Amino acid sequence: MAYTTIKKPSDYFNTKLYTGTGSSNAITGVGFQPDWIWFKCRSEAQSHFLFDAVRGSNKTIQSHTTNAEATSTALLTSFDSDGFTVNTDDGVNGSSKTYAAWNWLADNTSGSSNTDGSITSTVSANTTSGFSIVSYTGTGANATVGHGLGSAPKMVITKSRDTTGLDWRTYHASLGATKFVVLNLTDASTTASNFMNDTEPTSSVFSLGSGTTPNKSGDNYIAYCFSEVKGFSKFGSYTGNNSNDGTFVYTGFKPAFVLIKRYDAAASWFMFDSKRDPSNGVTQSLIPNLSNAEGTNTTPPLDFLSNGFKLRYAHPNFNTGSYIYMAFAEAPLVGSNGVTAKAR
Repeated sequence: MAYTTIKKPSDYFNTKLYTGTGSSNAITGVGFQPDWIWFKCRSEAQSHFLFDAVRGSNKTIQSHTTNAEATSTALLTSFDSDGFTVNTDDGVNGSSKTYAAWNWLADNTSGSSNTDGSITSTVSANTTSGFSIVSYTGTGANATVGHGLGSAPKMVITKSRDTTGLDWRTYHASLGATKFVVLNLTDASTTASNFMNDTEPTSSVFSLGSGTTPNKSGDNYIAYCFSEVKGFSKFGSYTGNNSNDGTFVYTGFKPAFVLIKRYDAAASWFMFDSKRDPSNGVTQSLIPNLSNAEGTNTTPPLDFLSNGFKLRYAHPNFNTGSYIYMAFAEAPLVGSNGVTAKAR
């Protein structure tokens, strides 16, 4: 069974739903001061906006585009002790529009210097929850970058901050270091030796090849790194069975959030969470590679169960091919004391 030292997962990851006001809006109830926030308007087509404490509250990048980092004071104003403050932009705070904000805790700093790799990085890391924000500058040559987690990452999402046109190349342990998927595209996984230099991440560094993505000489990059924490996070793969009595995926916890991507054929990424869908089946989805409003699936794609998730729809985006996923816990199956955990 999945014993965990994290008795309350919402201390490290939490989804916050809110309604915009069109004027400065302090959102509370996250439960901690977030270091990475991913915003998406639910009620209409708007960009995804991603902010982190290493780059600063006025610096945003968008998961559905290859745009370089933009500076704006009209979006996020601040990371606060129990949430965040958003400003007047419709992307995060339009009057009467509805939003989801996914929040992760690193170490509540703008990061510190890390010299574990051949490239010196700036890292804000939480080794308890297995999450770090890593800023580095590309060299164009084979290199390594320190991530600060103390255990090998299972997933690394990278983006150039400076050059428009460079994709969000993403490493997932289920695919290995010779392949990548792209957060802003529907493409199947791609094999490329110059992505991570065909080298799996270690407990201290991840590797970069000589390619311009994610290692263009002189470009500043951001990387979001995740190691697996038993009972709190899971990064794995599954094969669909093309049935409405679909594949069951064991995580060891009741999911609060699941991100799914088919990798053997072209398909969008899909985000699900238990705040938008507190009861089964899970029907509300948002798509990281598109600016679309929230979609409601007539047939629920999946259920969140006490120990994982079960696919409920014979659909190519979820349950007919090969898929990778990222999941975070609402409640662990078994706590650190060996007693069945309860939802918080």
